[in-house]
Amino acid sequence: MGRRPAPVGPAAVRCAVTRRAVVSPGALEPLRNPQRAPSRRARCGQLLRLVDRLVQAAAVDPVEAVRRCGGRASSAQLRELCVRPRDLSAAVRTGHLARTRPGRYRLATLDTQLDVAIGLTATLSHRSAALHHALEVATAPELPEITVRRNRRLSRDQQRRASTTWRDLPASAVAASVTPPAQTVLDCARDLPFQESLAVADSALRHGLVDLDQLRGRAARVRGHGAARARRVAAAASPLAANPFESSLRAIALDSGLDVQPQIQVTDHGLFALVDLADQGRRLVIEADSYEHHGNRRGFRKDVRRYTELAVFGWTVLRFTWEDVMLQPDYVRWALTSWRLAQDGVRVLAPPAHLPRLA
Repeated sequence: MGRRPAPVGPAAVRCAVTRRAVVSPGALEPLRNPQRAPSRRARCGQLLRLVDRLVQAAAVDPVEAVRRCGGRASSAQLRELCVRPRDLSAAVRTGHLARTRPGRYRLATLDTQLDVAIGLTATLSHRSAALHHALEVATAPELPEITVRRNRRLSRDQQRRASTTWRDLPASAVAASVTPPAQTVLDCARDLPFQESLAVADSALRHGLVDLDQLRGRAARVRGHGAARARRVAAAASPLAANPFESSLRAIALDSGLDVQPQIQVTDHGLFALVDLADQGRRLVIEADSYEHHGNRRGFRKDVRRYTELAVFGWTVLRFTWEDVMLQPDYVRWALTSWRLAQDGVRVLAPPAHLPRLA
């Protein structure tokens, strides 16, 4: 009967279904019509080949998956993103990914980013420095992000090798050609969009590399370009955010005029629910939905019941996927802003047109 395909788990089959892998109708015909299948063994072989084809069609590039996780990822996260183990091993073998310890992977370019900074006599900063400190980011930078002194001149070729910020850094803000965690958070807060900078700040607090009171104190002393943005990020940052996905969603919600807090415990008579984000004054729950937390039938059933109970007790639940938040933030912003305006009696406008098409 030929080589038997490798065993396929529920996660792989689920990935194949969610990615909408296309299988020709003819491939299913022997399964619909048993008379055309000469034996039970033949039917079993056809089913295994069909499942193998679905899994192959749904396979995700491991490098893109790690980039989607912010430059670093665990093997569990990569399984949830439908990365096949053999593809992951191949990416490590070819040097596109590096295994930092068993079950943990990162982009191989993170090492070269520090090399670029040293080669340019610059300081690795912003998201590149965050990744160097093993922090998660919302989006991994394509080029190394560096900082050079204000009067430094770089050739056109040097500027093409990195994304450069011209700023004078005190000696205390540089250690081994990299900005320390607290300085990294402040640089991101001053120069990056709120969605990106809040993810870095949350990650630094979550890993205990930065103290919240010290961060707010340092942000209050920032002057000049980006000072107001730094104070806003410091005020909104929280160690309770679970990941950059949730941090990004919270940033959009705050931009939309909602007063959301992360990891809120909602309790009522018979109701006990821990939610990703909540605006308690408006009785609004916002969930950052992924397969990682309810990737099996039991988890899915539990979450559906939780959403139902929240609605019964008078809470509105809005759910968004990673693709919504990271690839179509305008849609998320429209949905949250429109919901808030509708509660205030304002007419809701149509969703934004020309959104990026999702696979």
